[in-house]
Amino acid sequence: MYALILAGGKGERLRPLTDSLPKPLVPLDSKPILWHQVEWLKQAGVTNVIFLVGYRWEMVREYFGDGSGFGIRPVYSVETRPLGRGGAIRLGLAHVPEEEETVFVLNGDIITDQDPTSLLNHHVSRKRASADHLATIMVVPMVSPYGLVDLDENSDVVGFREKVALPHWINAGVYVFDRAIGPLMPELGDHEDHTFPGLAREGRISAYRSNDFWRSVDSLKDLREAEDHVREAQAVSAAGAQGSTQ
Repeated sequence: MYALILAGGKGERLRPLTDSLPKPLVPLDSKPILWHQVEWLKQAGVTNVIFLVGYRWEMVREYFGDGSGFGIRPVYSVETRPLGRGGAIRLGLAHVPEEEETVFVLNGDIITDQDPTSLLNHHVSRKRASADHLATIMVVPMVSPYGLVDLDENSDVVGFREKVALPHWINAGVYVFDRAIGPLMPELGDHEDHTFPGLAREGRISAYRSNDFWRSVDSLKDLREAEDHVREAQAVSAAGAQGSTQ
């Protein structure tokens, strides 16, 4: 199975880390974000990863090489000029054999605990139900950037809440596409503006709701939170493994 990772970002809000690194190679718990993503994709059987690269792309190739040390077969799809995310995906899809029916696509700054196989199964199920179905997007709850103040009917303050999930869903930057979506991607521009609205009008796109941990690493604060979560998850996993051997 194939996956495309949008790995060409500069990540200016992660400076000074990105002064000398492309954003997806920023270390998270001593391993690049891309390493975590490749390991995540392998859970769903991904064997071929197409890195959609631009800024300092040679460093991505230097890290993964021929992929033999990571259990993947990589391809480096290089933008010679900025194409936008949709244009980069369209260019990268040319490296996916036509007989491949489905492909993962994700932004190169996403960390999540969501089981990728469940996301894939959702897409396959929707495709079986409708041959016109072309895309599944993972969505996550929108979290309030502000602390909420709870009031009673007399306007007395009865509590405070932080990081409250709002009754809205946001695009998580993780997708499963039908290979046939290629011609609908823009040659230049963004798929969210160009392709997705048309698919929505035609009923050819669905959402997979995830409540598992998800973080888009856009800032140093995001990086710390993602790193803390990864370390905590590893500690829990190690404790569970130790308990099972006793």
